[in-house]
Amino acid sequence: MNYIGTLIGMFTTLFVLAKFLSQEEIGLTRAFIDAGVLFAGLAQIGTNASIFRFFPYFKNSENNNNGFFFWTIILPFIGFCFYLIVFLLLKNNITIFFSKESELFVNYFYFIIPLGFFLLYQTVFETNSVVLQRVVVPSFVREVGIRLMLLVSYFLFAYDYITLTTLIITICFTYFTAAAINLGYLFYLGKISLKPKFHYPSKKLKKEFLFYTLFLMASALTTAIVPTLGSFYITAKLGLAFTGVYTIAKYIATLIDIPYRSLGAISSPHISQTLKDKDFTQTNRLIKKISLHQFLIGTVVFFVIWSNIDLIFQFIPNGDSFAAGKWVVFFLGLTSLLNTSLVSGATTLSFSKYYYYSLLFTFILTTSVLILNVLYVPKWGITGAALAQLSSYFLYFLLLLSLVFWKLKVIPLSWKHLKILFIILILFGLDALWKHFITASIFHDTDVNRWISALEAVVRTAVLGGLGFLCVYSWKISEEVNGLLQMKKNNASN
Repeated sequence: MNYIGTLIGMFTTLFVLAKFLSQEEIGLTRAFIDAGVLFAGLAQIGTNASIFRFFPYFKNSENNNNGFFFWTIILPFIGFCFYLIVFLLLKNNITIFFSKESELFVNYFYFIIPLGFFLLYQTVFETNSVVLQRVVVPSFVREVGIRLMLLVSYFLFAYDYITLTTLIITICFTYFTAAAINLGYLFYLGKISLKPKFHYPSKKLKKEFLFYTLFLMASALTTAIVPTLGSFYITAKLGLAFTGVYTIAKYIATLIDIPYRSLGAISSPHISQTLKDKDFTQTNRLIKKISLHQFLIGTVVFFVIWSNIDLIFQFIPNGDSFAAGKWVVFFLGLTSLLNTSLVSGATTLSFSKYYYYSLLFTFILTTSVLILNVLYVPKWGITGAALAQLSSYFLYFLLLLSLVFWKLKVIPLSWKHLKILFIILILFGLDALWKHFITASIFHDTDVNRWISALEAVVRTAVLGGLGFLCVYSWKISEEVNGLLQMKKNNASN
């Protein structure tokens, strides 16, 4: 399902947007959605983490989980009202910050409010489905449904059936529809209730729940800002056209995130349960397995993307105008690889009794991203924003994982990660040699048809990928991969 959504998103971003929308219009739609995501992230006040952490204490399928759903609705609404007031009070400051280079973005200021509201509850309802271990429908809505509705909206705009303002309204309606479907699915499951049970939680649990949520309200202030800060800073200081280029490059890089979206959603409740049971051995085993397989898959995706990056831009409509984002792909790709491989360590900390330390680390992350954007963007433009993201996340995980290991004796890394790193570096070296000797000797003419170049890229990537896979199998890096292959071998022999 994730991959179907990826294909739709890839077609939409790399072909429809790049072909039919100007760089400024692409930048506007990206900045607008990012603003909604930021608003929703702040308004959640950490509710998503609270749902995962405390659902095991409320869980009771015969008693509608003791009114847990009610609290997951009310707390985000309180957060939304609070940040709505802050948002309106800061209107003049926000307008001044963006008006010089991106006045078009300022024109749609008030549309951010409904978008943020719909994004907020789409996420809350999906998280409730996840803890009920019903991930198929909300995943389909997020990965396929939303992307299809946005694709239709962009086509309507491209062929002048709707105006730019109507496109913005349609984007809001898309996320409203997603939230409504997720809510309807929860009621269809019949395991939730809007009726609160004030008597159920003990005073100790109520106190811990409220403290945890209020704490995460402060933490969310920094966590929600980080993913969008780069594009906002580019929008304000360089203009929406640069944001458009950054958007295309960022989308290519974030293809690395896709495998973790399902893996992370499935694994988070299990991590929470092992920590509740104080089974740190199982926690350590679980996050090592998650990190290892995400790193393995992520490095494969990164290798495929970066070894063929110039060809990718050749196939994107108006690719020459977006090729300035080449090194954005590289640095954001490494950031995605780092984040998805190590984020299970951050998840472990947030679900443990030491969760309050996460505020310190998110503050460090946000501060470093902000400072490095100010330093790097004037020097290196959009590439500087990507480099700022990578540098900040490296510092963040270095400090955070050190604390997790110290306090919980849990670490997502293992020696197998080094084996994967060694393999991928060898593959990049072989890729460079292949291009220098084989590709250059076959294609003397620099102006080679791109389809012939694509055929060469497929053969090269398949050969080197097969060699890498053989190394992974021979070194027994993944028990799951080796076990699956052995099972298929046994079935074939029978």
